[in-house]
Amino acid sequence: MRIRKGDKVHVLSGKDKGKEGEIMRVFPQVDRVIVDGVHVAKRHTKPARATLQGGIIDKSLPVHASTVAIVCNNCGPTRIGMKIDTLGAKTRVCRKCGSEL
Repeated sequence: MRIRKGDKVHVLSGKDKGKEGEIMRVFPQVDRVIVDGVHVAKRHTKPARATLQGGIIDKSLPVHASTVAIVCNNCGPTRIGMKIDTLGAKTRVCRKCGSEL
């Protein structure tokens, strides 16, 4: 999985198509990611303790990793390629313009 926490992504399909957000959490075992502000559901909760208040809370649910595309600073939503440096370290690059992500 080439998408990491903190990446800015663009949603390609689903009810939130066209939205952009930052990845909050990644689940590589099931190929899913949680994007801030995308696929939000209302969760009705009871007050748990004296400090935690009950009510209706917005909860971000995971979306499949194939439905998001990473956003390049130069050219917008793109696919990710891998490039090996002279030292042997892998880096992620934009497939459109070739800049590092």
